[in-house]
Amino acid sequence: MSTFITMGESILKLKDVAVFQAENLVLNDISLEIKKGEFVYLIGKTGSGKSSFMKMLYGDLPLKQGDGTIVDFDLKTLRERDIPYLRRKLGVVFQDFKLLPDRNINNNLLFVLKATGWKDKSKMDAKIEEVLGKVDMKTKGFKFPHELSGGEQQRIAIARALLNDPELILADEPTGNLDPQTSVEVMKVLQDINKTGRTILMATHDYALILKYPSKTLKCDGNKVFEVIQRAV
Repeated sequence: MSTFITMGESILKLKDVAVFQAENLVLNDISLEIKKGEFVYLIGKTGSGKSSFMKMLYGDLPLKQGDGTIVDFDLKTLRERDIPYLRRKLGVVFQDFKLLPDRNINNNLLFVLKATGWKDKSKMDAKIEEVLGKVDMKTKGFKFPHELSGGEQQRIAIARALLNDPELILADEPTGNLDPQTSVEVMKVLQDINKTGRTILMATHDYALILKYPSKTLKCDGNKVFEVIQRAV
């Protein structure tokens, strides 16, 4: 059973971890810790292994070597049937939004709640209103994804990630498809969510955002993931 994590406790801990895509070694010898409430960047060039690293954290790639725990789940012993339960405690935000084009925003969010076991319609409606409020999109519930701008769609994707009150949000290049101004707006939303005590790990290659909003930074480079110390530029 999950235990409640208090502020400052580890929410992600990896020791001597290797990440494989099929039989190919992508990353090796990773030991790191992220504590509850932190905002952490994951940087690195395209092809450096950032996405593979993220996939391992949310159960898309198995942990074959080393030890790892995330939101109280042991990644080494994670079984296929445990993955939906892991993902209820994680919010995942993708670069390409992954909204369902054939239904409006309210029904996109309703779909996720039903898929994760919610039954009470009034509670679902209240939850949808709450998360849309958090990303300043309360009036857009009846719009379809194609009627929204890229920035608005990403806000909805963040709202979707918040539906099950995740302990950790994994954001994989959430500003990758957005212009600089919109990227800043989405970043402010993530910062506000972090200020409420939620932990965020954000993969990005947008160094301008990192300079504007400095925080703990991990780097993928040379098959390794390591913390980099930021210096004033």
